[in-house]
Amino acid sequence: MKRTLAALIAVAAIVALDQPAEASPSRWHAPRCGTVTGDGAVTFTRDDGASLAPTTGQTRPVQYTYGLTALDTPNTLLATVNGTLERSTDAGCTWRPIGEVASRWFTRLSAAPRGTAYAWQDNGSALQRVYADRVETLTPPKSINDVTGVGIVGLGVDRWNPDHVRIGDSNGQIWNSRDGGQTWTAVGQPAFGDALFVYRTAFDPNDLDHVVTGWLNHGGAVSTDGGRHWRASTGLASDGKGPVNLFSITVSPAAGFVVYAEGLDMDEYDTGSPTEGRHVYVSVDGGRRFRPIATNNVDDVRLINGNLLSPHPTNPFVLYFEFGMSYGGYGTDLYRYDLLRNRITRTHNDNDGFSSIAYNPADPRVMYVGITDEP
Repeated sequence: MKRTLAALIAVAAIVALDQPAEASPSRWHAPRCGTVTGDGAVTFTRDDGASLAPTTGQTRPVQYTYGLTALDTPNTLLATVNGTLERSTDAGCTWRPIGEVASRWFTRLSAAPRGTAYAWQDNGSALQRVYADRVETLTPPKSINDVTGVGIVGLGVDRWNPDHVRIGDSNGQIWNSRDGGQTWTAVGQPAFGDALFVYRTAFDPNDLDHVVTGWLNHGGAVSTDGGRHWRASTGLASDGKGPVNLFSITVSPAAGFVVYAEGLDMDEYDTGSPTEGRHVYVSVDGGRRFRPIATNNVDDVRLINGNLLSPHPTNPFVLYFEFGMSYGGYGTDLYRYDLLRNRITRTHNDNDGFSSIAYNPADPRVMYVGITDEP
């Protein structure tokens, strides 16, 4: 682990990881607008959420933008707003509906190569493939269709092949498809056998064989061979052995051995800790060992069971995470954690929450946010 972290620090010292990529007319560019034209479900920020670009339309409760992703087609993004699929082809300045998704709620998006994306219902069975303005309905693995309560909790795509896709289900089983989701094959066995429930499965964007899962009571587990063999994660429980619910996981797209997670230490919760046992964790060895980096009710951090985690696209040392609440008109806190400085900064805005985050491929300082609007 020390050698891995030292290598990362050396890279960070050489490369300005937060700086914009060199753009050309045939590639992505930053938004060239001051106001976003659309229904208000997606906008962007250039200052880590302190201010958002105004929108011509206004959201109406109840509205969630759970899906939001940038494609490799220049200046093209997709979003799912309740049951509607929206697209922008001008780097997020204009948004228009192009179709419907199979589930009205909790539909997330995973980008794939060649202008493709997959839309999937979080902890549900709805699965679709999106290309241009075409939406194709797919059949998920048999267990997800036939076993009550089993749903999709993660989807990853081969960075070179849009037809090679994997999903993780809430039983902990990994499924593989090489024909764009038409047929599926089970890979290996669930990490904890008959364990009750998986909250999240996160695939390494650069290596489908590297997968990390978060479980009810069992913490986390990591596989480096696509789910054939698993290793239990350590460092999540304050006493080194107690039960932990690991709700959110994400693997850095900039360096796959950096993994972030958020969860609940049940022993701390049961003993009435003022932190309620909620922590954000980091691993610098691919998910084998974690340590807490942010704690609920400490340094103005507010955590729930499953905060949105968003790693910086080019800097593995930076994680954004969000807390939003409509009650009392609280608004949204967007936190930025800097691993090298061990520092958390926070911005605040008046929205009810961000339900998704994406980044401009030409300039990662431009962050797109999917807006939540609650009663």
